[in-house]
Amino acid sequence: MTKGRENKPHIGIFGRRNNGKSSLINRLAAQEISIVSDFAGTTTDPVKKSIEITGFGPVILIDTAGIDDVGDVGKLRVNKSIDSIKIIDLAILVVLANEFGIFEQRIIAEFNKNEVPWICVINKTDIIKPELSFINNIKSYKVPVIEFSALTSKDTEDIIQSIKDTIPESSWKQKSLLGGLVNYGDIVLLITPIDIEAPEGRLILPQVQTIRDILDNDCTAIVVKEREVDAFLRKTMIEPALVITDSQIFLKADASIPKHIPLTGFSVLLARHKGDFENYLKGTPYIDKLKDNDKILILESCTHHVSCDDIGRVKIPRWLSAYTGKKLDFEVVGGLSNIPGKITDYALVIQCGGCVITRKQIINRLKPAVDAGIPVTNYGMTIAYLQGIYSRAIAPFTDNKEHSVKNYL
Repeated sequence: MTKGRENKPHIGIFGRRNNGKSSLINRLAAQEISIVSDFAGTTTDPVKKSIEITGFGPVILIDTAGIDDVGDVGKLRVNKSIDSIKIIDLAILVVLANEFGIFEQRIIAEFNKNEVPWICVINKTDIIKPELSFINNIKSYKVPVIEFSALTSKDTEDIIQSIKDTIPESSWKQKSLLGGLVNYGDIVLLITPIDIEAPEGRLILPQVQTIRDILDNDCTAIVVKEREVDAFLRKTMIEPALVITDSQIFLKADASIPKHIPLTGFSVLLARHKGDFENYLKGTPYIDKLKDNDKILILESCTHHVSCDDIGRVKIPRWLSAYTGKKLDFEVVGGLSNIPGKITDYALVIQCGGCVITRKQIINRLKPAVDAGIPVTNYGMTIAYLQGIYSRAIAPFTDNKEHSVKNYL
């Protein structure tokens, strides 16, 4: 399945200053991509680099500042390194022989807090050979431990094998978007409007991903614009097994597609594939409980040119206000920027489809809200609810009796 740039598994490299984190990255990448220096603190902020690890595949390595950095600025760097744990799928802790203390214990506690698996690399073993008791102490954490020297790099293959064995399969082995929805030979109809938000000469990423997944499932994809749907169905007499539409034209699709044919949206498809779908199902009906002056947080994970009729910044706030008849306050946060204020300040959190970030990043992005009992939903499910076709849009993925709207009100 075609992946977006940020859908690659993320691997964070952590350790004290001058422990050789950057040297390790260069060895894994088989090229000089990180600055290497004998001066402690060369890496100041987390730095992302998309690379191909020989024998594993494409990943994004994150080179972080030293976990023992000092001073006011140093503490800020450490905090940024800790923040990066929320977006990674695997951590590599780089230590020096016989040096393991409070800094390592603190970062390990953060790994555990965020449920991030990790491996330990004992670096510079050409200089200092680790004692057996030291190795056994780290192994007591039930993690792989690899002795390594960037000068010889003879143990690079052992590190790569540990990455393969430890990183969650869900972070690199992409599940099918349409898994369980289609069968061999099915025809899937995609309704894809070409509007002001569509990239020039291209389809948006969710549409491209869906087309590839249809082909991977040995099915046939038919792509039409919304104005051609009625003529296509009338002239061809084709009855697709599934119809997927852009969420902004749910009403048009709902009117055009016979009720017995399953219909959903690209954003709902992504919600089931990589979002917090169960909590979306619980949170979406909370729209009917919104009150005057409630604050709504909109998480727009991709970064793009904002149009005058932007879906997240303009349309959804307009539609929500019109639907509820309430005076609502909207806060939009782009990318993975920090959320302003306390999460409990918000009555509802609306996440975009997340086509350019990983499932791990979406789950951790929403976790503070979920833990605090704040309802969460996503763009497509919100739009379907506001347009009165929510039950139809989620029906392909759920048991209607279990997930009917009234069960969540």
